[in-house]
Amino acid sequence: MTPSDIHTTEHRITVDAPAPAVFGLLAEVDNWPRVFPPTVHVDCVERGEADERIRIWATANDEIKTWTSRRELDRDRLRIRFRQEVSQHPVAAMAGEWRVEALPDGRSTVLLTHDFRAVGDTADNVAWIQQAIDRNSDAELGALALAARHRQHREDLLLCFEDCARVAGSAKDVYDFIHQAQHWPERLPHVARVVLEEGTVNVQMLEMDTRAPDGSVHTTKSVRICFPDNKIVYKQLRTPALMSLHTGQWQITQDHNAAVITSSHTVVVNPDAVRTVLGEQATTADARAFLRDALGRNSTTTMQHAKAYAEHATDR
Repeated sequence: MTPSDIHTTEHRITVDAPAPAVFGLLAEVDNWPRVFPPTVHVDCVERGEADERIRIWATANDEIKTWTSRRELDRDRLRIRFRQEVSQHPVAAMAGEWRVEALPDGRSTVLLTHDFRAVGDTADNVAWIQQAIDRNSDAELGALALAARHRQHREDLLLCFEDCARVAGSAKDVYDFIHQAQHWPERLPHVARVVLEEGTVNVQMLEMDTRAPDGSVHTTKSVRICFPDNKIVYKQLRTPALMSLHTGQWQITQDHNAAVITSSHTVVVNPDAVRTVLGEQATTADARAFLRDALGRNSTTTMQHAKAYAEHATDR
């Protein structure tokens, strides 16, 4: 980069939590999809004691972008320096730093800086990147402050589980069933409507209306990152009221002449909605049990239909 085409930004927030706890949330990049609204999925490509190479999928100005970054972690100074090794248009290059500083009253401040170069250094590209950085940085810092403040109670709200099914068929046929969600309204009894967009290969935006056993219908919107022919990860951008977060994964593995489907869910209960949705006497534990049953039932139904699809593949 030359000095004339480098653009810089700074965003800052005060967090009601000690600096080491805040730094820990930033350092644990595998958990970013749980903490940061824009982050959909993170893969760690390389990891050392003080540095790592990661690939991130995230929303930016309502688009899904992916890039590969190198991160250098300074745990003594509570700083993380990052630099994109592979960027996506209109970003030509980007780097920055997270800095966490302790305050005398036990709180901390977080400073997030970026320096970037836009493709062609055009006004439109610079404006697009600036807007994306501003929106994502504000969302990330706000979510970071909330997660740090409620870190001691977050485990009570967190629900992680998985269900499995064994299929006498090929992993590819199972993957195709999960991947081709545009056909779900005709293939799955609990799916009423689907709008599937795939502007970038293997990156899908899925809007879906799902029927509950009581006949009610709720709408969700998800980003799905597809890894043919064995994995699809997703994050809901629009969740039902009882959840503040829902991420998941479909994992399909081949085991000799059979395939194994594993459906995994990570959910954070929205405590403010528990009594509204489930009744005045409902507790967080009730919400966890309700979501385990509802999400597990839908996943199991999907897996059973994927099983039938794959096992009858030779008949088609």
